[in-house]
Amino acid sequence: MIRFLLTLLVLFMFMVHPVASAASFPSQSSDRWALPSTTVIIDVGHGGIDGGASHGDLLEKDINLAIASKLYLLLRSRGIAAVMNRTGDYALSDDNRWHRTSSRHRRDLSQRRGLTEEIGSELMVSLHVNSARNSRKRGPLVLFQNTGESALLAFCLQEVLNRQQNTSELPREGKPFYLLRRVEQPSVIVEMGFISNDQDRSMLTDSRKQLEIAEAIASGIGHYQWVAN
Repeated sequence: MIRFLLTLLVLFMFMVHPVASAASFPSQSSDRWALPSTTVIIDVGHGGIDGGASHGDLLEKDINLAIASKLYLLLRSRGIAAVMNRTGDYALSDDNRWHRTSSRHRRDLSQRRGLTEEIGSELMVSLHVNSARNSRKRGPLVLFQNTGESALLAFCLQEVLNRQQNTSELPREGKPFYLLRRVEQPSVIVEMGFISNDQDRSMLTDSRKQLEIAEAIASGIGHYQWVAN
């Protein structure tokens, strides 16, 4: 707990980067055609033809959707408005008719970013599952943008996920990741565990353990809101 509080103090000193605010979007008082808004965008990684990481017949996209659905219900039950950018097994790249590129992957990513511009939100949490050649690697990892708000969100999430999974990882800056570079609001990528590790895989595919992961993420979001506001 002391380590967590010291981390928050350091992050407060680091929070100097401007972020998108509600003023970036039309308000009901100024424009009756205001864009929809929410508090949390749950970015459900992969989908459709893009299965993500895999182990045998087990696909990351299905794990992401299962935990995202639980997280959505938990946030709503706590009075935190949330939306999921996919609610079934389909590729967001199929909805992208505006990005002229032959790369399905680029269309998928730009569609995800485009949705964050169409839906006003306070933050985005992108759910994923990790994989490694070394099957002993396990545990959650949260990646953040080069902003204080994103780093604070990442530390809040990493702290509760570490406690939930009995690990001690620190969050890292996700420099090469498109969404973290292009999305304006505070955003993080949550790698919830390793599909390549037996212990993590058992956790990620167990409905009760999935709920524990979702509860940890919801708790981390709540901690972030309490500190940031």
